[in-house]
Amino acid sequence: MTSPDLPLDIDLAVEEGAWPPESVLEALVGRAAGAAFGELGLADNGRAELSVVFTNDAAIKTLNAEWRGKDKPTNVLSFPAFPTAKGGPLPPMLGDIVLAAETVAREADEEGKPLENHISHLVIHGLLHLLGYDHETDDEAEEMEAVERLALARLAIPDPYA
Repeated sequence: MTSPDLPLDIDLAVEEGAWPPESVLEALVGRAAGAAFGELGLADNGRAELSVVFTNDAAIKTLNAEWRGKDKPTNVLSFPAFPTAKGGPLPPMLGDIVLAAETVAREADEEGKPLENHISHLVIHGLLHLLGYDHETDDEAEEMEAVERLALARLAIPDPYA
């Protein structure tokens, strides 16, 4: 999926799990990426490709164990194709964002938020990782969460950290 408003070509795949229809996911991913890029002012930093995979807990558990040494499912994983500096030019390929159906649905339910809002948040979160953001330290987490809040506000999605 290519958006004329975004310097991003998005390849979306629904592999496993109970997800909304692909057309809904495409719209959510496009809006979430647009909000993040708009907040970061990245419209003129080149053009890149992004892969977003919607799968289930079993598949993400395998990836999490293989790549992070954590033998459990998680909500979202990001796999950068190239190292990217915050605010720097976009590489030709950003990388992959992978979301897990059961974990994402459970978290949305537990937090009393619409599934679509949670998906949007996790896409922004994953995209920020691909754009050089992290949350290993308190300062990094504060910076990343601030960008997430502002990008989500562009979508009229309430602060997930409140």
